[in-house]
Amino acid sequence: MNNRIIYFDNNATTGTAPEVLEAMLPFLKDQYGNPSSMYAFAGVSQKAVNKARTQTAALLGARAEEITFTSCGTESDATAIMAALRAQPDKKHVVTSRVEHPAVLTLGQHLEKEGWSVTWLGVDDKGRLSLDELAGALSKDTALVSVMFANNETGNIYPVAEIGALCRDRGIPFHVDAVQAVGKIPIDLSSLPVDYLALSGHKLHAPKGVGALYVRRGAPFRPFLRGGHQERGRRAGTEAVPNIVALGAACELAAARIGEENTRVRALRDTLQQRLTTDIPDCIVNGDPDNRLPNTLNISFKYVEGEAILLHLDRYGICAGSGSACTSGSLEPSHVLRAMGVPFTYAHGSLRLSLSRYNTREEVDYATEKLSQIIDRLREISPFKE
Repeated sequence: MNNRIIYFDNNATTGTAPEVLEAMLPFLKDQYGNPSSMYAFAGVSQKAVNKARTQTAALLGARAEEITFTSCGTESDATAIMAALRAQPDKKHVVTSRVEHPAVLTLGQHLEKEGWSVTWLGVDDKGRLSLDELAGALSKDTALVSVMFANNETGNIYPVAEIGALCRDRGIPFHVDAVQAVGKIPIDLSSLPVDYLALSGHKLHAPKGVGALYVRRGAPFRPFLRGGHQERGRRAGTEAVPNIVALGAACELAAARIGEENTRVRALRDTLQQRLTTDIPDCIVNGDPDNRLPNTLNISFKYVEGEAILLHLDRYGICAGSGSACTSGSLEPSHVLRAMGVPFTYAHGSLRLSLSRYNTREEVDYATEKLSQIIDRLREISPFKE
């Protein structure tokens, strides 16, 4: 087992930034007051939560009062979707896509069982949505459109501004799962026609267990969690002050480093892609090459299994993600690659490599060398090769 760790799975989770850890530590030790209490000691926590709200809003181009803290991206997504639907009980139609994260995909499937009509938008072979198909799906009964900002597997960035404009023209609320996009590409909600936006701290170098939900002022909303007065009545429960402080610090750090994400990190990703596609025959890059996150590469290798690649990479200390769901005995590739029509012989051999600002060129060189060796070795023993 290799003791060296090269982490290329940042779309799954990120390491907590040192600056973020430093910001949250006082609230794990000495400053443990409940921000809802009335004395000065608790006021320190309340001020810290308010600061984090302002930091989070600044990254998004939003107002502080439009930010509600949650436990994760999944809670933010579910809260937004159910809040919008409960606020419009006379409408029973939802529009979303076939390539959403399970946080939205599974909820949409549940809504169908509960009596809602759901239109599932398809994608082309590059994973791109059709605005014409979306426009044609909208009706007077449509309560909500939910489309992700960027895909967690391919990195594809979707036309949020154009989709939002279509929804606004029809008076339909628009929810965006931006968990993968926040901190990687600029987002300005002061100009984007978005009503709800979900994010998660552990995707931008904050710890797990904290997320946020943007709710545009005036958007229909019914609380998902009821109880106390916290978060202006939008999300009951004592605030997780250390994690909220961490999220605020991570958002401020992301705002300062977003240029690096789109220059140095993008260059590392492009070098990784160029090396792999040059050195390894019979491989394809999945997704839209001209419109994707700067850190994400989804690549498929013919005649090999994604899980086998991951196991071999792990022996070299290289952490990556598989675009295939061939675990627990399942033989089905990922729902995203299936929706894109990626050929079976490639779809099962897919790999997602997602970088961060903490990765280096040395790591890219090491990973490409080892991955080339692994693919050669696996193809030699593959029962699927021609």
